[in-house]
Order: sequence, then structure tokens, then C-alpha cells
Amino acid sequence: MVIVLGTTFATGAVLVLALYLLVRRLVATGGCLPVTPEWIGELSAERYQPMLRLLDSEDIRFLRSQPGYSRRIEARLRAQRSVIFTGYLRSLSTDFGRVCMALRVLMVQSRYDRPDLASVLVTSEARFAASMIFIWMRLFLYRYGFCSVNARPLVEIFDSMRLELRSLVPVTAGAAV
Repeated sequence: MVIVLGTTFATGAVLVLALYLLVRRLVATGGCLPVTPEWIGELSAERYQPMLRLLDSEDIRFLRSQPGYSRRIEARLRAQRSVIFTGYLRSLSTDFGRVCMALRVLMVQSRYDRPDLASVLVTSEARFAASMIFIWMRLFLYRYGFCSVNARPLVEIFDSMRLELRSLVPVTAGAAV
């Protein structure tokens, strides 16, 4: 009974912490919005491909098969990769926030109402936030060897919004976003 209560409390604490960090990150998107047609043209989901392979369990299996393997080496590798993965997550979150902000600005400046785009934007932001919380929790567990992390759905949400923005930019390329 005590173990169940302790586990429930720990899980709840991790969820609250993850939610707090995510909300703090989403609120503090960083004053300047450097969205230009050039920035949009350079924006690509390809830059996050290394992130998708970074926490691959195949590398850990390979490490375990090597002579001289120790749990300490594995723990250090997991910690280092978690730090690198965190950098990718921050960059992805920032890019996603900028894409969403640019879409909001385009909707406000548009001559026509775009309820379809507003709906896609809200849905995508909610899915992104939920996926981000899930990934942060799994990253915490990954660091201690309990599970793996799949960031592909998060990158796919980002990519769909990026493509939505790119489809609108040529029409408004003369306007500063």
C-alpha cells in the first residue's frame, strides 16, 4: 500500500513538474519574432532528424555487448545524450512557437476569416504540448534506463505546421511577419 501511494505521489509530482516547465517554456517564447520569408525557407524538419536517432536503444545494446562495459558508462552515455536531446527539444519548441506565432499574425492580418486555420492551430498546439509533456516524462525515465523516447510525432506536428506556414507565405511574402 505504501509503495502504491509513493509511486502515485512520485508520478503526480513528475507530471506537475513537467506541466510547469512546459507552460513556462511556452509562455516565455522570447520577445523577438524573427520570422522572415528567408527564415521560413530555411526552416526544415530535417534539422531534427539526428534527434530521432539520438536515444536509439540499439546504441545501448551495442554498448552492453562491448568488453569493458559497466553500468556507470551506460549511465554517463544516457546522461550525455539526454542533455543533447534536451537542446533539440528546446530548439524544436522555439521553432514551433515561432511558426504558430507567424500563423497567428497572418490570420490577424488576413482580409478573410480563417476558422479552419484557427482550428488547426489550436489543435496542433494542444497536441504539441501534450506530446512535449509525454516526451519530457519519458526522457526522465530514459535517463535512468527505464524506457525509450520517440520524438517522431512531435517532429511531425511541427512539420505539418511549418508546411501550413509555407503554403501561406508566398501569398503574403511582401508583408513583414
